[in-house]
Amino acid sequence: MNSQPQMPTVAIVGRPNVGKSALFNRLVGRQIAIVHDQPGITRDRISGLCTRGARPFSVWDTGGVVGAGETQLTRQVRQTVEEAIRVSDVLLLVVDAQQGVSPIDLELARLLRKSHKPIVLAINKIDDPKHEDLAADFAGLGFENTALISAAHGRGSADLFDAIDHVLPASSAVETPDDQTIEPKKPLSIAVIGRPNAGKSSLINSVVQSERAIVSELPGTTRDAVDIVYQLGDEQFLFIDTAGMRRRGSHSSSVEVFSVMRAERSIRRADLCVLIVDVTSGVTAQDKRIAGLIQKAHKASIVILNKWDLVKPKRGERQAITELLQETRRRAFFLDYAPILIASARTGENVEKLFGLIAKVQRAAITRIGTGILNRLLRAAFDANPPPMVSGRRLKLFYATQTSGTEDRPLPPPEFVLFVNDPKLLGDTYRRYLEARIRDAQPYPGLPVLITCRPRSERARK
Repeated sequence: MNSQPQMPTVAIVGRPNVGKSALFNRLVGRQIAIVHDQPGITRDRISGLCTRGARPFSVWDTGGVVGAGETQLTRQVRQTVEEAIRVSDVLLLVVDAQQGVSPIDLELARLLRKSHKPIVLAINKIDDPKHEDLAADFAGLGFENTALISAAHGRGSADLFDAIDHVLPASSAVETPDDQTIEPKKPLSIAVIGRPNAGKSSLINSVVQSERAIVSELPGTTRDAVDIVYQLGDEQFLFIDTAGMRRRGSHSSSVEVFSVMRAERSIRRADLCVLIVDVTSGVTAQDKRIAGLIQKAHKASIVILNKWDLVKPKRGERQAITELLQETRRRAFFLDYAPILIASARTGENVEKLFGLIAKVQRAAITRIGTGILNRLLRAAFDANPPPMVSGRRLKLFYATQTSGTEDRPLPPPEFVLFVNDPKLLGDTYRRYLEARIRDAQPYPGLPVLITCRPRSERARK
């Protein structure tokens, strides 16, 4: 029998600005968490995979914990950290050697001991050998498994990996027949995008039915792109909770700018983008800019009109929904192929229908138009509305086919290749006309339709 190991998990905890995010990035070997000298930048849990030690493990970066007098937001951070402690196998407590032991360090040490889980103490900011004497201040915390490190410079990394490996639990395994090799199926990655306070984190919490992402009335609560894995039946989804995308301006802080850049990168790495629109304000100029980024990236998309509970009429609901859908289509016209879901993350109304729409997009992604049907369809379109003349020449269609798609993309957009006399003769208006005719035959909900042209001479056709 072969076995599939289940990855052990390590949670990084500590008070604000001790270097947790820098250590997280060091462990996973790339820049995922935002690193900034402003305390409290990391507010959600961020996950990654560490393969640099003797054994691989999942690692969680958590928000900084503060003590008495904390605000509502930091209380939510504490709850998130406590949840990370509950589900993790090893706890990695990070302290700041330069600042010494603080009351919050002592409080955290007591909190971690109550979990009865293995604990590694990482004494950070030992940037130079002359700083090693500072570690003596932390002996009173009573942790034997200790590593002196500099997360910013990589100093002491080997010692830290040894300390973690020493307490990692043996991997649990699921038995499989000897003649089978199970390749783990990559989850469908879904980026949840929108303006600040549109309800992105609330929606994800409603979907996964937990307080995994922090929800707050303060705009800009989510600054990192937070990956949240969710299992539904046999299918796995990776929800990417992104920072609210404001329009960049002269007064934006460096953290806000970096958050927007991270959200833009999340669009590029996602298989499907869910655009959250605050229905109380409708489709704004910023919503249209975000939709433009999704379209430019050629990503599958779904639009959710959130906060329906705030505007839902007591009478004439069906008519109100019809008018709302029409207005949304009109204002976000270049995402007119995206299914629209009217929902309330706060009450949970219609949220479960999101997975039905995702399945609809998945079915569309594997749908093809036969070559014969496609050519008859496009020739009829050319006959009904001939292309315009360009410098005395007109676009001629010789042959068309649908490509096989991109194997490494779960939701590849349908792409059609047209062999024509001159690709430069296809203008944007006529391209949209051809796309509309293709969608008449096959709607491809949630997917952009790509039309590319390749030159072929009359002689080659004959």
